[in-house]
Amino acid sequence: MKPSSPLPIKDGVAPSYLWLPGGQADGMLAFLLMRFPAIDEATWRLRMQRGEVADQHGQRLHPDSPCRRGDCIFYYRDLEGREQPIPFEEEILHQDQHLLVVDKPHFLPVIPTGRFLHETLLVRLKRKTGLADLTPIHRLDRETAGVILFSTNTASRGAYQSMFQQREMDKTYEAVAGTLESTQLPLIYRSRLEEAEQFFLMREVPGAPNSETHIDLIERRGAHSLYRLNPVTGRKHQLRVHLAALGIPILNDTFYPHAVPAGTPDDYDAPLQLLARSIAFTDPLSGEVRYFESKRRL
Repeated sequence: MKPSSPLPIKDGVAPSYLWLPGGQADGMLAFLLMRFPAIDEATWRLRMQRGEVADQHGQRLHPDSPCRRGDCIFYYRDLEGREQPIPFEEEILHQDQHLLVVDKPHFLPVIPTGRFLHETLLVRLKRKTGLADLTPIHRLDRETAGVILFSTNTASRGAYQSMFQQREMDKTYEAVAGTLESTQLPLIYRSRLEEAEQFFLMREVPGAPNSETHIDLIERRGAHSLYRLNPVTGRKHQLRVHLAALGIPILNDTFYPHAVPAGTPDDYDAPLQLLARSIAFTDPLSGEVRYFESKRRL
């Protein structure tokens, strides 16, 4: 269970937290240097001087503070000077007391992870709106653009999250991929997806299907075509894997059918041609039928 943070949101970034394993007799600084070898001693000392490292009770921690098993410490991640700006802007499509609906650009991660912190949709939106409790209700790949929903109210968040868990959302995507010459459309594609050996990839394996996508043609564009995709299930990378399995990988996909080497820079001139076009649902609180659509085009 995530504990309440004693530190405030800083420039749109909520503090990270870590449960202590204990047994670190040399004190807090020694533990942090061992746990985060990429961060030097001077940086941790400066953070502590600024009061940016604290325990679950709000007590500021110092270099010689003891590491007690079961304690929780809070601190801020900092990628300044190492994080490259992502030159695309999100657009807020709708905001009310429960939901924030956003049109996400390609390349922008939804939440902080790895080398992305400030250049994430969540942090950008917290800075823009001042909403400290903002939380994404569902996933959208960094490479994918389009409509994504955020909860703005902790009291009603569960009602909206349950719609995704119960598959009560009607999600429509669009993708540009190779043209299927000998396959009749529309079609329903099912397969069993599991994580690949590379943790960031998925693969198809034998067994009972656990993923389903409905595929239809919107228009032909010469060697490529624009498709409408309706995922019945929400497996990681489902649409990308399914089209690649049909022999028509999504245009500019750097993961499927073959992943580019790690560390390859993003090519901003060649975004993945996958768009979360729209989301429709019956609002669990008001009973109103709601529909939100991206303004972007592939």
